[in-house]
Amino acid sequence: MRTGPAGGRATPAGLATVGAVTTPVTATTAPALVTLDEIRDAATRIAGHAVRTPLLPSPWPGLWLKPENLQPIGAFKIRGALTAVSRMDPEVRARGILAHSSGNHAQAVAYAARLFGVDAHIVIPDSAPERKVAATRALGATVELVPLAQRFSRPAELAATTGKAMVPPFDDRDVVSGQGTVGLEIAEDSAGVGGVDTVLVPVSGGGLLAGIAAAVTALLPGTKVVGVEPELAGDAAESFRAGERRAWASADTARTMADGLRVDSVGVVPWEHIRTQVHDIITVTEDEIADATRRLALEARLVAEPSGAVALAGYLHHADRLPSGTTVAVLSGGNIDPALFRSLLGG
Repeated sequence: MRTGPAGGRATPAGLATVGAVTTPVTATTAPALVTLDEIRDAATRIAGHAVRTPLLPSPWPGLWLKPENLQPIGAFKIRGALTAVSRMDPEVRARGILAHSSGNHAQAVAYAARLFGVDAHIVIPDSAPERKVAATRALGATVELVPLAQRFSRPAELAATTGKAMVPPFDDRDVVSGQGTVGLEIAEDSAGVGGVDTVLVPVSGGGLLAGIAAAVTALLPGTKVVGVEPELAGDAAESFRAGERRAWASADTARTMADGLRVDSVGVVPWEHIRTQVHDIITVTEDEIADATRRLALEARLVAEPSGAVALAGYLHHADRLPSGTTVAVLSGGNIDPALFRSLLGG
């Protein structure tokens, strides 16, 4: 068993990768952890633009919900994007900004660019839901659709040829500190719900998980932070157990219905928080994700996309893997494709 300096814990090896091919990914030096001061500064920057979401009681005893689906762009990503764009040198920002995303970060960057009056060019995989693509264009951004394999290479080309600044979706201190405001709010509201023992967080590139872990570790040191991700895109869970970042092929992660969590590996900056401040990462099946999405709508009256429902799926279907006590599940987004939503509801 591996224990990190801030109390992170890995369970024994033995995770099934459901047929995925994995590759170790290494970084030359470990980045410094994002600080509580950075997260508090981010909270000041996004105030009045991002919603300070409450902790909502749920139909399930012992569980509170953090509804980031209520943000102006329907997902938590607005926090990191606003933080990153606000911290840019004004002369750099004026040249315009770039981003790549499966949809929610795209909308967040487009929203931030419109707020600051600058151009945004967003690269989105052509497999992304049309609703997210249309919403990004409606916010005034230029959208370029590319094959999934070019999600990272095409933005790098654009950065080199246009001089526009990149706003990464997760592997960036400003973005992580912005997402950490979710954890800051949970900590501030903890006493009002009688204390929080566990926070369940969807994990893809790891920016949200890392930011929440940084805030919760600093302010609620006895609270466990647990990541939840699809079994079909389980690179973070495998990395956690292996003690090193592992990458999955894009063709493997593309299998999950949780389109917002189809990332090949967690970022370098998030990984430092994950390996030292996260208690565990568990995986959920597609049926469990579908069940959680449906039950959120019918029982909690909240619309979540599959990516946003994975934390609840972990709570409903893997209670035996979770610490006891009061739990908060972060609903990271609600931008669900209407046709998929109808099918999950049985209509």
